[in-house]
Amino acid sequence: MKFEADYIEKLAKIISENGLTEISMEDGEQAITLRKEVVVAPAPQILPPLPLPASVQNTQAPASAGQKTDAPAKKGTPITSPMVGTFYKSPSPDADPFVSVGSTVNKGDVVCIVEAMKMMNEIEAEVSGKIVEICVEDGQPVEFGQVLMYVE
Repeated sequence: MKFEADYIEKLAKIISENGLTEISMEDGEQAITLRKEVVVAPAPQILPPLPLPASVQNTQAPASAGQKTDAPAKKGTPITSPMVGTFYKSPSPDADPFVSVGSTVNKGDVVCIVEAMKMMNEIEAEVSGKIVEICVEDGQPVEFGQVLMYVE
């Protein structure tokens, strides 16, 4: 199969109509990847807070010395979805999952599958370590860049 211009245009239309950012197709030794450039708007400028009138100031209780901040705890290295699709933890519904919390993985090990347009894409670990959290349920839709799991 030769990837002809009308076929490529149809793929581009699929990307546009479905809010996708990337689509890849393979046929034997031929492969094509179309990517849609995503323009990120600049963050809004944050203005300093206005001073409060004296009658309103000091109405909050002082923070105690032992109070924790809302900083997120480090969970390890994230494994993210390289595409929009559906997350699967095992190669088939009746098979054991590729990994579970506590599993040890090596760089390059398959940790899950993301199905996109009826193509099963194996997602590999980019680092070696232990799976400390799986953030997605089996069969759940995932977005491009969404964290699937963490490796510590």
